[in-house]
Amino acid sequence: MKIKLSKSGLLVAIVFTVCFCRDAYGQGAKGDTKADEEVRARQARVENGIEPVTPGNGQAPLQVSLANLMKTFHVPALSVAVIDGYKIAWAKAYGVTQEGGSDPATTKTLFQAGSISKPVAATGMMALVEQGKLSLDEDVNAKLKSWKVPENEFTTEQKVTLRRLASHTAGLTVHGFPGYDVDERVPTVPQVLDGIKPPANTPPVRVDFVPGTKWRYSGGGVTIEQLVMTDVTGKAFPALMKQLVLEKAGMTDSTYEQPLPPAWQSRTATGTYRDGKLVHGKWHVYPEMAAAGLWTTPTDLAKFVIEIALSKQGKSNRVLAQKSVDEMLTHPPSAPEFGIGFAVPLNRAGEFGHDGADEGFQAQLIMNGDTGQGVAIMANSDYGILVANEYVRSLAKEYGWKNPIEARGTGGELMLLSKLRGAQETVARYEEIVKASGKKPDEGLQNMMGYLMLNSGRVDLAIALFQRNVDEYPESSNVYDSLGEAYAAAGKKDLAITNYEKSLQLDPKNTNAVGWLKKLKGQQ
Repeated sequence: MKIKLSKSGLLVAIVFTVCFCRDAYGQGAKGDTKADEEVRARQARVENGIEPVTPGNGQAPLQVSLANLMKTFHVPALSVAVIDGYKIAWAKAYGVTQEGGSDPATTKTLFQAGSISKPVAATGMMALVEQGKLSLDEDVNAKLKSWKVPENEFTTEQKVTLRRLASHTAGLTVHGFPGYDVDERVPTVPQVLDGIKPPANTPPVRVDFVPGTKWRYSGGGVTIEQLVMTDVTGKAFPALMKQLVLEKAGMTDSTYEQPLPPAWQSRTATGTYRDGKLVHGKWHVYPEMAAAGLWTTPTDLAKFVIEIALSKQGKSNRVLAQKSVDEMLTHPPSAPEFGIGFAVPLNRAGEFGHDGADEGFQAQLIMNGDTGQGVAIMANSDYGILVANEYVRSLAKEYGWKNPIEARGTGGELMLLSKLRGAQETVARYEEIVKASGKKPDEGLQNMMGYLMLNSGRVDLAIALFQRNVDEYPESSNVYDSLGEAYAAAGKKDLAITNYEKSLQLDPKNTNAVGWLKKLKGQQ
């Protein structure tokens, strides 16, 4: 499918065509060997194997290229490292380092890893456990010096431990972090954990259910893990992680330094929002290093998970012993699909990994310790994972992965269609899907559709979809919250307040509604 370009987009298109990809095979040299030719042939099949999109109403499927997807979804650069047979089969970078720029991305271009920082950090924590400096199941307050987890009714009998922090079962708040603009004052880690007061920009990290009783993702908890590691060793986190993990795994293009040192800055991609706007200053700064602060490349991430997979089999101990890796890839009772640091999906035998998202950056890391296959893929875009999913689905098919990647699904299909064909046609396709199902609309899917319309500037369509969700699911706090947001976007303040108040009535813990009500009532 072709996309019309304005005059202002013409130069970008030309640059994109010329600089679309840079290869690296082995040490990065291109040869004429049969092996090199085979790699290039496989790359081409992956790039051209993206599933078509179904527009509905009997129309022919839309053929979608990788370049088309990257352009449509404002993904300036996509960098990939493919793992096969416990080795990096090849690495390749596509596009340019900055939206509208001309510098080609290479396999050495640095990206922010987002939450993929967590399993790497957990590996460093496990190294300290091996050294006897930390214990997985001890109350972390026994080791913390510069800050303590506030005790409350939830910690009377069960305590916050490193195992629970790294597996997201410690009962802690704060899902993730937005980072800090390069011109903002950056808080210390204890200031982040106490929250509320500037310069911290997130709520306090606190226990609000009994540790060990259930799973809830908490970047706040992983930030406590970071503080335990630095308090015990007396070392700065970047230096500690370099010593414990990065150097030993051969991750020479990786660092947890925040902000990034000047010597590294020229090698980075620039973060990109969903609308194509650039992140101010190129990126945000993350003092929550263990949770979100790793700068790296797909090649280095591939080296990391290959080392973990080999350790699991007892074939390497450069970073961790086999017993430690077994601990990391074992689910605690209250975390059915998460180990220590890694996501470990139940229905995908042998697989472990993590996704990541920082401001303007997204990434995926997938490894199968049984088959030796996997991929690391990074992008400088808030739509990076959407495009990565399409690429990885084609890659898994080409390499015959034991666990095929799930089909695109209705949500993914509609999201692609909204960008490729516009709001009106997407809504028509959605209604066709609902009618064919013979059921009332799914709450989550319809909510997603509402936000697709809202993000497309079609506030009228968003309000209609959110209102239908309210009619269908009147006991859901979330549907009123979403309708309130749409009314706020439409400038209908009274209706926005009414819906946020209803959302808060149904869920008194809805902090988003609290914030919006303060804003709408002029209290902040």
